[in-house]
Amino acid sequence: MPSNSVLFDQKRSIQSTSSRNKSAVEPPTFEAAKDDASSPAYTKRFVISAEVAISKIFPAGLGWQSSSLFAENYMGFATDSVSFALTTGVGDGLGVLLGHCGYYAIKKNITGNPKILMQREFDTGILLASAAVCSGTVWQPIVNALQGADLPFQAVVAGTWVGCGTAFYLGLRAGRTILPGFLKYVDEPTFENSTKDASLSMAIGGATGFFVGTDASYLPDQNFLIDIVGIHGTTPDLMGCAIAGSSTSLGFGVAQSFMNVTYPKDKCWND
Repeated sequence: MPSNSVLFDQKRSIQSTSSRNKSAVEPPTFEAAKDDASSPAYTKRFVISAEVAISKIFPAGLGWQSSSLFAENYMGFATDSVSFALTTGVGDGLGVLLGHCGYYAIKKNITGNPKILMQREFDTGILLASAAVCSGTVWQPIVNALQGADLPFQAVVAGTWVGCGTAFYLGLRAGRTILPGFLKYVDEPTFENSTKDASLSMAIGGATGFFVGTDASYLPDQNFLIDIVGIHGTTPDLMGCAIAGSSTSLGFGVAQSFMNVTYPKDKCWND
């Protein structure tokens, strides 16, 4: 699962033009603090993080949960099947793409900002969505495996965080390798964007880890998130989808806030 400019702009051979984004999520323009050039722009980091959470991370969780209901209730896919995993991965990616493009279309319409280029946002959305498909697809298999091993709840969260964060990173790198041939605003993979992709993927891992908290049936006494984002058998489907989006936003927010205050200047994806 499961994607400011996620969740929800960023990889190899050199060929960077001024029109292309160096981070998978392209930051808005901010004035850097003039009194301490060595310090990160904390306000900028938190504003971008909030935009990503609204436009990509919440829609990713909502999209994953919605597609899981479709896969299980309408298609009859078992939750341990490949079909279920692929369906939820696609739902995750669609949530990121639609959330990202919708957010910027609304923002452009309201602000009239000529710097918002919808073709660029679409290309960026495709890159991020392709990575979200990867993390969203592996989420259920990873959780199934960790829970099947009877691991403590915290270990399931940590394992999902690492596994899905890695899948998202690999999806970004693959996207940067393949998509520049079709999408002009996607950078090819470079060392610079590899480090930014890695930091974004760590935060995405946090979103997927907290998403584990929606499972109210697994070790409820250990689930420290159950009273905040737990989805119970009696929870209405629509509310469950909203809770799912809230859980990913919460996990992303916790992980990204820690990164915002600890990463040196120009080392985080949202610098």
